[in-house]
Amino acid sequence: MHDDRTLVEARLRRVLDERLRPAVYPESVPLEVAVWHAPGEPVPVAEGLAAEPEPIAVGARWGAPWGTSWFRVTGTVPEAWAGRTVEALLDLGFDENMPGFQCEGLVYRPDGTPVKGLNPRNQWVRIGAPVEGGEEVRLHVEAASNPVVLDYHPFRPTALGDKDTAGTEPQYTLTRMDLAVFDETVWRLVLDLEVLGELMAELPVDSARRHDILRAVERALDAVDLQDVNGTAERAREQLTGVLSAPAVPSAHRISAVGHAHIDSAWLWPLRETVRKVARTTSNMTALIEDEPEFVFAMSQAQQWAWVKEHRPEVWARVKKAVAEGRFVPAGGMWVESDTNMPGSEAMARQFVHGKRFFLDEFGVENEEAWLPDTFGFAAGLPQIIRAAGAKWLLTQKISWSQTNKFPHHTFLWEGIDGTRIFTHFPPVDTYNCSMKGAEIAHAARNFKDKGRARHSLAPTGWGDGGGGTTREMVAKAARLRDLEGSATVVWETPRAFFEKAEAEYPEPPVWVGELYLELHRATLTSQAKTKQGNRRSEHLLREAELWAATAAVRTGFPYPYEELDRIWKTVLLHQFHDILPGSSIAWVHREARATYERVAAELTAVVEGAQRALAGEGTTALIFNAAPHARHGVPAGGAATAPAGRHRTTLTAGPDGGHVLDNGLLRITVDGRGLVVSAYDLAAGRETVAPGRVAGLLQLHPDFPNMWDAWDVDSFYRNTVTDLTDADSVTAGEDGESVRVVRSFGDSRVTQVLSLPPGEKRLVLDTEVDWHETEKFLKLAFPLDLHAERYASETQFGHAFRPTHTNTSWESAKFEACNHRFVHLEEPGWGVAVVNDSTYGHDVTRGVRSGGDRGTTTTVRVSLLRAPRFPDPETDQGVHRFRHALVPGAAIADAVREGWRINLPERRTTGAREVAPLIAVDDDAVVVTAVKLADDGSGDVVVRFHEAHGGRVRATLTAGFGIADVTVTDLLERPGGDGEPPVRDGDRITVALRPFELMTLRLRRA
Repeated sequence: MHDDRTLVEARLRRVLDERLRPAVYPESVPLEVAVWHAPGEPVPVAEGLAAEPEPIAVGARWGAPWGTSWFRVTGTVPEAWAGRTVEALLDLGFDENMPGFQCEGLVYRPDGTPVKGLNPRNQWVRIGAPVEGGEEVRLHVEAASNPVVLDYHPFRPTALGDKDTAGTEPQYTLTRMDLAVFDETVWRLVLDLEVLGELMAELPVDSARRHDILRAVERALDAVDLQDVNGTAERAREQLTGVLSAPAVPSAHRISAVGHAHIDSAWLWPLRETVRKVARTTSNMTALIEDEPEFVFAMSQAQQWAWVKEHRPEVWARVKKAVAEGRFVPAGGMWVESDTNMPGSEAMARQFVHGKRFFLDEFGVENEEAWLPDTFGFAAGLPQIIRAAGAKWLLTQKISWSQTNKFPHHTFLWEGIDGTRIFTHFPPVDTYNCSMKGAEIAHAARNFKDKGRARHSLAPTGWGDGGGGTTREMVAKAARLRDLEGSATVVWETPRAFFEKAEAEYPEPPVWVGELYLELHRATLTSQAKTKQGNRRSEHLLREAELWAATAAVRTGFPYPYEELDRIWKTVLLHQFHDILPGSSIAWVHREARATYERVAAELTAVVEGAQRALAGEGTTALIFNAAPHARHGVPAGGAATAPAGRHRTTLTAGPDGGHVLDNGLLRITVDGRGLVVSAYDLAAGRETVAPGRVAGLLQLHPDFPNMWDAWDVDSFYRNTVTDLTDADSVTAGEDGESVRVVRSFGDSRVTQVLSLPPGEKRLVLDTEVDWHETEKFLKLAFPLDLHAERYASETQFGHAFRPTHTNTSWESAKFEACNHRFVHLEEPGWGVAVVNDSTYGHDVTRGVRSGGDRGTTTTVRVSLLRAPRFPDPETDQGVHRFRHALVPGAAIADAVREGWRINLPERRTTGAREVAPLIAVDDDAVVVTAVKLADDGSGDVVVRFHEAHGGRVRATLTAGFGIADVTVTDLLERPGGDGEPPVRDGDRITVALRPFELMTLRLRRA
């Protein structure tokens, strides 16, 4: 029987490939084709339709990289085809193995009405069903000649990732432009056989069901006359009726199929091309919805919906109609599918604010799910943010990519740092591009880890990454799998319907506490340093702009820039997309991002300066504005005061071996003749910070050639080889008399470090400038600490998370590169150390044996500065970069929090006539205010968001610098809601009680 099965399977493959699939279109005639190549960037639709094209023949080359060509295809339906179904087959030169990563097209009628998108798995356009014969056909195709940048392995450096370097060589060969008869019976026979053949391959070899299918397939193949496939296809289908109608067993796994096209908002294409990708995909999906009554499609990322509304109003009208019918579903409630490790607290909150508000305003849809199938791991602060946005579910698939440990659940409760739990699902199909293949469906059922307690899973179905969406073939396969013996059952459902069923059947799922760490793509915390710096600095500038504009609006009537801030927030949120902020996009994307961040900085600086002028008035008094959430040097948090007189000083003296000693009465820093910190002595505690025999502020260089994903990955073996950059070109005293300047050269690069000890402050500041010209290297900044710690804290959204410093298990060992925001903190009881930064995210923390024996351990914190991968941007990070870090000895967690804010929000010095009292003051530093702003609805209410930042319970009082008529606890969207202990108002003072890391938003109505 084994031989018979093998023969039938081989026979089936050949008959499908050589006879049945070609017979789907048994007759065809060529169309006439002409083309007009747009001279630069894409043109408006009307201009493309009106352009005068020139004839082009099938077989001709077309399409410079990133170009746009408008094809006009014309023809006449033969009279002899009357009564038959006719389609246009438009093959622009597709490689069917790579949908979304090459040329694509959007088909229009002459009046500008969009018809559908073209991609490798969707090359047809329906002309008539049936036709009368003699119809004139005239279609226009807006074709994008996007180059194939992705070559899965090996990745090769390419100049195609930027239009400025890609050249003009045509990329594609026009392959087919025909009118053809579509034989639906043969098409259905093909799908019958595909479904059964794929199912048969997944069933046990000796199962009766497999043998039944085998015999039925053999009978069907016998019934097909290979010389007359179209005349005998129905006869062959009849042989399959029995096995296709056998129902699934009652215990079969149940799959909720959700039509989907995970479209990367930028990746191997620029943002402007994503606008068109979304238009093509939504055109296809609205057309499929019209043809398939059970099909449901879900699209996330409000930004992509907004692009359709702005740039393709004719497509938007069709989308709105499908949404109203409940068939085209807004999903996820975020502005984009962002990275969730690196965005700061407020930015992560605003992803939901702007995403949910868009769907509410446009459609009245309230999203209760976060939809992040492809994000590279999930920070432990995210559950609380999801809940505070009015959502309660999370879907992702990416954790299945982890290299070391298999995640133990597919449906579970995820608990964040504050104790909030979110019902979470990982689709066991292990892809967000499910195509309804039998192997995918069988894998989902076998792989599902919660069997016996749950039986539902979700399958995002459709071509994604570069778009395309669900095809009619996927829908047809799903129909056959709806209730089929031997298979999981498949039904089209919305995300909400799935989650409601899954939650109802699994009332007590297991709990996973802490971050969802992806054991892959760790280098995305470092690649493209300027993109990451642009994000960090934009986040803090937005905080300043909102704070000072709100304060000025309340105090002086300053016009609060609602629209400007809304637009800028959306720009920053867009660039947090999980292939932009992580640094894994082509050169074009990051080149544009750098320019965008510069514009954002200029606009926000203008807002800040305008508001501060309004607040300070005209005068000559020296003032310091402090936007940080903690007072500093007599300047209140969120206020401005006159500059204090200098009471402290730092001395710089000669040290041993040509080095220097910095001393400010709090710390004594010894820098040796190589420019390395050999001692950081805490004078008050009488304690050394630097591990014995080690040096801090040490730059270390590693080779960096990961096994696969260049910009994405750093593999653990990179640590096997390291070069300590100890040679110095020069070590000199700084001109200010309070710093040491060190210059080093290595490879083709040069680094300048300035080590300074600010007067009256317990922190060593390291300003590092790197003129970076290395290739496939990884640069780290090391701080070996004389400190024994089994865990450390790293800042995340609205708090901090702990990670072990040891590698007891494979789970800890896999976290050899991790994310922090402004600080990492380590401590022994009574004494700790913080390392804070102004723009870096990646780091590692390791333990070592203390010098001189095996008793006692040290802990080394290393900050990741720069990489130099060659794909997808061959010039990644080349050029000059500037970083600021600080080592803070003797730091408690409160100090780490405060110093992290300090280094990211330096004081602004100006002149004016008056000091500025804070709009909102807090009497406990454990309560950190992350936003002070006016309410988004234009009411003039003041909104303040804050959280407990030290990891304990706190009762604190907020004092408003204006009269309060009412206080309301709200969700992130500034709507009444929220749990926890309600605040108590006493005039303009509000007392709040917060749990560890609890987030709270208050809306204050002004008296």
